[in-house]
Amino acid sequence: MKASLYVRELSENERTALKSKLQSRDAFELRRSQIILASARQEKPSQIAQAVGCTAQTVRNVIHAFERQGLPCLSAGSNRPVSVAPVLDASKREQLQVILHQSPRIYGKAHSVWTLKLLAQVCHEQGLSDQVLSAPTLLDAIVRLGGRWQRAKQWIVSPDPLYTLKKANATASSG
Repeated sequence: MKASLYVRELSENERTALKSKLQSRDAFELRRSQIILASARQEKPSQIAQAVGCTAQTVRNVIHAFERQGLPCLSAGSNRPVSVAPVLDASKREQLQVILHQSPRIYGKAHSVWTLKLLAQVCHEQGLSDQVLSAPTLLDAIVRLGGRWQRAKQWIVSPDPLYTLKKANATASSG
């Protein structure tokens, strides 16, 4: 059975500040104060969640935030992203396009078509990113290149010199 999670022992200043926030008009501050004070009374996260009307995971998140930040965790942070700049700049997007126009097998992958997960791995291996990129980040880069992931077969070309002829024959025979 998992041990219950409680906040550390509160200082008198922290306890006073938390009790004063119980009168706050800001629901975020009020709820977090209630959670921390209840945890200091050794109430279990599930009990606290039921009392304040949230999930037990929310209670655990608040406790962890208090352990990391102390009283500043009572204030809501900004929801804005840190940066709106694209993760992949223009030159890296061009490299991404070069990768997409080649077979995954060239990069040592046992697949004939690209998946976002596979593309993320190859981009990381090729040095386009410091970490494996997320699917939304890759989709954003593909859109900035003028493509769409679901219709990639219409804008990705093959190095095969007869590719356009084969594609035209395939389209004609399927219609």
